[in-house]
Amino acid sequence: MAKTSMVFRCATCGATTPRWVGRCPGCGEWDGMTEVDRRRGGGAERARRAPLSLVPPAIPGAERVPEASIVPSGVGELDRVLSGGFAPGSVTLLGGEPGIGKSTLVLQALAGLARAGRSSLLITSEESEAQVRVRAERVGAAVPGFEVLATTSLPEALAAVDDAGPSVLALDSVHTVADPSVTGAPGSVSQVQACAVELTAFAKEHDMATVLVGHVTKDGSLAGPRALEHIVDTVLAFEGDRHEALRTLRVLKHRFGPTGDVGLLAMGPDGLVDVADASGLFLRDRCEGTAGSVVVPIVEGLRPLLVEVQALVAPSQGGPPRRSVQGLDSGRVAMLIAVLDRAADTEVGRRDVYANVAGGLRVREPGVDLGVTLALLGATLDRPLDPRLAVVGEVGLAGEVRQVTQPERRLAEAARVGFTWAIAPRGTPDVEGIAVHRAADVGQAASAAGLSRVG
Repeated sequence: MAKTSMVFRCATCGATTPRWVGRCPGCGEWDGMTEVDRRRGGGAERARRAPLSLVPPAIPGAERVPEASIVPSGVGELDRVLSGGFAPGSVTLLGGEPGIGKSTLVLQALAGLARAGRSSLLITSEESEAQVRVRAERVGAAVPGFEVLATTSLPEALAAVDDAGPSVLALDSVHTVADPSVTGAPGSVSQVQACAVELTAFAKEHDMATVLVGHVTKDGSLAGPRALEHIVDTVLAFEGDRHEALRTLRVLKHRFGPTGDVGLLAMGPDGLVDVADASGLFLRDRCEGTAGSVVVPIVEGLRPLLVEVQALVAPSQGGPPRRSVQGLDSGRVAMLIAVLDRAADTEVGRRDVYANVAGGLRVREPGVDLGVTLALLGATLDRPLDPRLAVVGEVGLAGEVRQVTQPERRLAEAARVGFTWAIAPRGTPDVEGIAVHRAADVGQAASAAGLSRVG
């Protein structure tokens, strides 16, 4: 008995069932199930191809099958996090908040590919071709070999790709293009998922590197179904504060290299530029000798950075104490306030607390804990720390200072920039060029820093 290709898909969440049901089993919506062809090609036959062995036959004199060549974009930080550039046939999802610079990054990458002799095509479903041309001229991306098509129709976009035959395709964005054969408005779960599946299949079939620009929700996660991240090969998160120049490019998933790496770029009048010395960028406006300021060596992906953690503690004006946290995990800062209250008699928890990472970087790792704690204590006592001091360590609920990853690389970066001593957890190895003061708990760390009010 032949297996049918028809299924019923929910227009709201994209869930499928083999037969019609009144209520979607995925999201619970009523009367949203419509019949679709799971093959997405209206039953069209695909050409049969023989599978390719990963191990070539041992024939004397025969050459090995060469590996797929990586295509560099010319944007240094983008190529670095992509392990050299775009792999042919790969699909990369680039997500970020509106106005953060996703379109500019894509423009510069496609222009770099065109300069290297790789034809590129940008399908824009959010802007007109004239708007894209204006931005391209401003950032120097208007080069031969780089073409633009404005359309919101996926079939029209794929037809244009068939005609142009580019080496690299970019779609800006996958949330505003639609396939007429799929139920739902552009940006709906069913449309986003169906378009992503179709584009991924097209990219694999034509061995064409593809970039999909995506939107993010209020909490910073990629909009649309979680399945979208599983469809593509690489997921990049483009982050930053629109009021700051710094932009971070985080690798959340990468089938062709390591994940967790971070690229740093700066937005200027002529577009995005690579940040050569990130530590120098974060510390260039630092005011030495200010209470509540601490420099912390962190590791973002594979690179060590120095960031300035700032804290301000002020008397509460009545009502619940105010908490304002920028660039740090607010829940973790609240925990550190509670730990500090237990270890000291300053009662920080009853005061208004402001904490910030200067420069607009978002720090997620626990290695910044001890720096935040000493910044809060220094702000409370109005005592500045030694400007040549770097602080690193995770803080537990009992006030103990715990080990962090890659301590040698962190302290070596601090020594390179000019810091002469550091407070770090017990067990931290010696590093050339910087004296290490080891602390078992918050009290010992505070005493070493000259904040001896902690017992």
